[in-house]
Amino acid sequence: MPKSTSSYISREEALRRLRRYCAYQERCHAEVRQKLREWNIWGDSRAEVIAELVTEGFLNEERFARTFARGKFRMQGWGRLRIEQELKQRQLTDYCIRKGLEEIGEEAYRAKLEDLLHKKRASLKEPNAY
Repeated sequence: MPKSTSSYISREEALRRLRRYCAYQERCHAEVRQKLREWNIWGDSRAEVIAELVTEGFLNEERFARTFARGKFRMQGWGRLRIEQELKQRQLTDYCIRKGLEEIGEEAYRAKLEDLLHKKRASLKEPNAY
């Protein structure tokens, strides 16, 4: 059964759920704002919840950007431009995006590019199976 998008929960319940949500995996402010919208929490209450999560260390956009960039590069093989686009889509500041991209070392980036080039070259040399 699909989740209802018109549910309402208290500020305290939202904080409890969001602490668990942010502890499970790094989150950005946009993801947390989306959850709060789903729970019909608006205005000052939403700002207070986000501020409390930041104060408690559950929400940190620089840390999110670093973790996101490192993970997408290593696990998904994404390049810098794709990572930058995704971070912009999540409304991160230019500062946080730069910090995230710093996680991709020049040597590792070159090695990934060389690996991709070798794979592409090998695929072009193989005879067509059709």
